Amino acid sequence: MVTFWVALLAISILIYLLLDGFDLGVGILFLLPNSEPRRQAMLGAIAPFWDGNETWLVVTGVILWGAFPLVYATVLSAFYLPVIFMLLGLILRGVAFEFRTKSQRSRWIWDLSFGVGSLVASFMQGVMVGALVQGLPVADGHYAGGVFGWLSVFSALCGVGLCLGYSLLGACWLVRKRGRAVRDLARSQIPVLATGVLLFLIIVFSHALLHHLPILQRWIERPYLFVFPAIGAGAACMLASSILRHDDYWPFHMVSLIFVSAFGTLALSFWPYMVPFAITIDEAAAPHASLAFMFWGEGLFIFPLMLIYVATGFRVFKGKFTSESAHY
Repeated sequence: MVTFWVALLAISILIYLLLDGFDLGVGILFLLPNSEPRRQAMLGAIAPFWDGNETWLVVTGVILWGAFPLVYATVLSAFYLPVIFMLLGLILRGVAFEFRTKSQRSRWIWDLSFGVGSLVASFMQGVMVGALVQGLPVADGHYAGGVFGWLSVFSALCGVGLCLGYSLLGACWLVRKRGRAVRDLARSQIPVLATGVLLFLIIVFSHALLHHLPILQRWIERPYLFVFPAIGAGAACMLASSILRHDDYWPFHMVSLIFVSAFGTLALSFWPYMVPFAITIDEAAAPHASLAFMFWGEGLFIFPLMLIYVATGFRVFKGKFTSESAHY
């Protein structure tokens, strides 16, 4: 039962990264200079999906709260400020998404709010991932790092890196779903963003080597982890090839595969810890009775229902969008 909930948690996080990643990326690209028709087309490309995408963040929180309460308490204690800012960013972009279509003179305010909310939410998610990779100060199962114990140069670098990664995913989504000027502009942004992601990986890996981060020891102990970077490198080559061939279908899927390979590397580097290297999965798990009780609701009904909802939504709204409207 513990393994089942760990797998469900990992799947929920990965689905959130991929789905909300592309609409957060489109929001970040919203901050770049653009015309109103193009902005309308960019919003239209994510309008049918963005509400459902963010639901996976709720699923992740529910699983942590119910199945791994010790991790929930520790992580929320450590990341109280980042989580608050992330949620404020998500709320701001949700409000701006709706308000901009109803306003004229103040539309620029909501455009800025949509972009800033997306940027703040993305940056805070990256910061939290970076802090976990670097290691949180935990004593006797409790967070002991203070209000800003999560903030460091490494975690800030990871925040910037995730913003670049989401922007790359968002640009590839626009290539996949839009045509003409919006697609061409997004395609021209992909090489710049991909180069930024590559530079981030070089800088963050160099920083990890210089500061001897404990997670690097896992790569020595588990050489099979190098399979994931190899998959990511292959996907990057396919991405470059698809851009040169002006292919609209493959860029988004290749960047998604890069995200999957990065997530797989981190997940298996953490194993069997949920808070590296302080709290293991077995220490964090709720009693068997609680896990079994959750199984009949979240595990057997809600989670499969959400998967069906997502699959149906992507099926209904498949292919390129021709309407320039931000609604559907």
